[in-house]
Amino acid sequence: MKKLLAIALTVLVSVFTFSTSAFAADAAAGAQVFAANCNACHIGGNNAVMPPKTLKEADLKTYLAGYKDGSKSLEEAVAYQVINGQGAMPAFGGRLSEEQIANVAAYVADQAEGNKW
Repeated sequence: MKKLLAIALTVLVSVFTFSTSAFAADAAAGAQVFAANCNACHIGGNNAVMPPKTLKEADLKTYLAGYKDGSKSLEEAVAYQVINGQGAMPAFGGRLSEEQIANVAAYVADQAEGNKW
């Protein structure tokens, strides 16, 4: 009985460990997505088209829908913006996979929140 319980517990821990990491966004992979799709306008966290709208956290709080009113985390708000676009920014929802969008949102949030831009 103890052996069966130990096996069941091991299986459960494995399932939760691997399923959590499968859904976790990967900021390092997001850096690659950013370099390939976002750098032209947002190199170094800046904005070549609309200079006041940088990717620095203080600026994102002033204009990013959902984040400025606190209804979304920074990562969620960035993902929404990437999917839908707005103004001069095109929508990437049809161009990038859900995983790529989650990864690039994680990267942008990590850079902004860590003052790495």
